[in-house]
Amino acid sequence: MRLPLSELDETKLAQFENQFTHCLQLRSGMLDAQHESALRLFNGFYEGYKGLIVDLYARTAVISDHDKVDSPTQNPFLVLITRILQDKYPWLESILLKRRASTNPEERTGILLHGKKLPGWIEENGVRYAIDLRLNQDESFFLDTRLLRHWLKEQSQGKSVLNCFAYSGTLGIAALAGQARRVLQTDVSASFLELARKSAKLARYPGEMKVLPLDFFKVVSRMKTSGELFDIVILDPPFFSTTKAGRVDLLADWVGLINKARPLVADGGKLVAINNALFATGAEIQTQIESLFHGGYVEMDSIIPVPEDCTGFPDTIHEKAPAEPAPYNHSTKINILTVHRKDGRKAGIPQVAG
Repeated sequence: MRLPLSELDETKLAQFENQFTHCLQLRSGMLDAQHESALRLFNGFYEGYKGLIVDLYARTAVISDHDKVDSPTQNPFLVLITRILQDKYPWLESILLKRRASTNPEERTGILLHGKKLPGWIEENGVRYAIDLRLNQDESFFLDTRLLRHWLKEQSQGKSVLNCFAYSGTLGIAALAGQARRVLQTDVSASFLELARKSAKLARYPGEMKVLPLDFFKVVSRMKTSGELFDIVILDPPFFSTTKAGRVDLLADWVGLINKARPLVADGGKLVAINNALFATGAEIQTQIESLFHGGYVEMDSIIPVPEDCTGFPDTIHEKAPAEPAPYNHSTKINILTVHRKDGRKAGIPQVAG
């Protein structure tokens, strides 16, 4: 449906319209002809309108609204965004609104402003990923790790990969698409891992994928007991969580969490460490990472940046991040670490069944 415009501050509305359409124009080259890809169309936290994010998943636009306005019809920016999207992208099949501050669970997971059909998958870098735009408050697919998925597809041939805190399993699927011989996806939520299963069925991959619905700390304990090692271990935890088995705190104990996963990496293998703590500076995270280098058993391989559609472009950025991210380009800080072992052990034959 088209929402009526009424009682708008015309100056603010015009400014927003100019900024929003400019942001869409700069991203126009990222659109694919088949409309099967995913990208961020607008990041208001950096591009001048805090609280508003607009993403594109195939033929569905998702508006994430962090405002506490009671109704979409009371927010003129939402009204205008809906109109512009329908006019600029006539091929859109639906527009989904997620009201992140709502007390209504249905509004947090999404209400349709336009259309009825939601996509079941998107394609990125030649890989299809199953998605469920109403699975959670987010969209089940993180756009800021796109370049990491590219790296995993390029680096995983013949490798064994452990994906911790896998959520919907997209990072593990990227490794599988890169001809990893084995991928183990682990997450405390079995329902989230079902999307990983669906993604694996969208294509015929030569490698093996298993899912293990288990708490991270229990996974680590089980793998250590079995002596199993992996060529690549991915560590992508939430900002904070606590279970009976342990606690995750990306501000207070990031190095401790890395050291939990590190013994599972084979000699010369890679540890992918992702820290998305919004209020941690890049310098703080870098200092913590560098503390691992003493002794020579861990070294920096590379930093994976966040793509520009997520960060904003030089002439569209009007707001700074809550904490300075440099040397990273975003609050999502992605490090690829090379791990060396005293025992020199390589990844062996898997000993744990998922």
